[in-house]
Amino acid sequence: MEKKPFATKEQLEEIAKTYPTPFYLYDEKGIRENARKLKEAFAWNPGFKEYFAVKATPNPFILKILKEMGCGTDCSSQTELMMSDACGFSGHEIMFSSNDTPIEEFKLAGDLGAIINLDDITHIEWVEKALGAIPETICCRFNPGGLFKISNDIMDNPGDAKYGMTEEQMFEAYKILQKKGAKHFGIHAFLASNTVTNEYYPLLAKILFELAVRLKKETGADIRFINLSGGIGIPYRPDQEANDIAVIGEGVRKAYEEVMVPAGMGDVAIFTELGRFMLAPYGALVTRAIHEKHTYKEYIGTDACAVNLMRPAMYGAYHHITVMGKENAPHDHKYDIVGSLCENNDKFAIDRMLPEIKMGDLLFIHDAGAHGFSMGYNYNGKLKSAELLLKEDGSVQMIRRAETPADYFATFDFCGILKKYL
Repeated sequence: MEKKPFATKEQLEEIAKTYPTPFYLYDEKGIRENARKLKEAFAWNPGFKEYFAVKATPNPFILKILKEMGCGTDCSSQTELMMSDACGFSGHEIMFSSNDTPIEEFKLAGDLGAIINLDDITHIEWVEKALGAIPETICCRFNPGGLFKISNDIMDNPGDAKYGMTEEQMFEAYKILQKKGAKHFGIHAFLASNTVTNEYYPLLAKILFELAVRLKKETGADIRFINLSGGIGIPYRPDQEANDIAVIGEGVRKAYEEVMVPAGMGDVAIFTELGRFMLAPYGALVTRAIHEKHTYKEYIGTDACAVNLMRPAMYGAYHHITVMGKENAPHDHKYDIVGSLCENNDKFAIDRMLPEIKMGDLLFIHDAGAHGFSMGYNYNGKLKSAELLLKEDGSVQMIRRAETPADYFATFDFCGILKKYL
């Protein structure tokens, strides 16, 4: 699919007068439209709810937009729970899906009335200890093991993942939880990441639906919801075809009517836990070319680095780059687009064919709205950028200020000697 920036060069230059590059920019209109399409795709299920994966884009302003669109939050840590609470999410609007979980985090989840999603059977004891009792509504995370395939293509290797329970453990956990007072249950699973195929969700759904029927038959448990989690990806490369959420929703509906309805389970709610699909295309890292180097390769140095977007350095991930104002120029120059970290993997693109880049040109790095800013760090003493929201009316709102040296030094006990710099 064609990659087009959601802002013009003129808009970005105007924004940069107030908020110097690099900065993250999010598209409110795109976020809302996408959330609306997801709801429409699953409107056939009255209990449907999207629990946005906070870890993807942990910003209160983004969360509040999603709350207005009817979403809940999926949290994996204490601070994500706190942020959800501060944004007005409460009770079963919050799902707590964590692993290797400290007991105090279970306690906070319980205090907020969140749905706790148990990653392991041993966590039953921890939840009981943290809350004093097992909640009436609780969820268990399933891992079927082995390889997960669509047709003959291996999508992922659940058997090598640290998440979830075996099928045998799921049955045992349901029985134990019922004895300890649980009355309503959910099932959750995550089998593959960033799939660009309409087949993934329906196939996962059928696996979970069939498990749900077996669990209810053997344990008598009242299964209220099935959480299909994340895994719906986006086309990072322009030659990839985007998922069609309407087709995906219809595929899940067919599996539901094939498996759940005949088993008398046609009232079970469907939940999703999407992060990348919800936000990635609607956020970009905007940076400026500040240096060029001509050695064995042609390098363009930017004022951003892997601190701002680490996916290319960490995973070798592809992010499309638009040289603003040169969208229609020939891509006849081969560059490595790099940052200033003392690491040779600090590259946003390697041997990328792009239009000729001049110093001062703005680069729009696409699809950074999820697992972008949130994965940032402070190596080399680098500071995180601002996050900005391009609102539906065209105005721009700062939703997180850029870090300053004072932020970087704030956790040291000897800050007094640094005062001359702050």
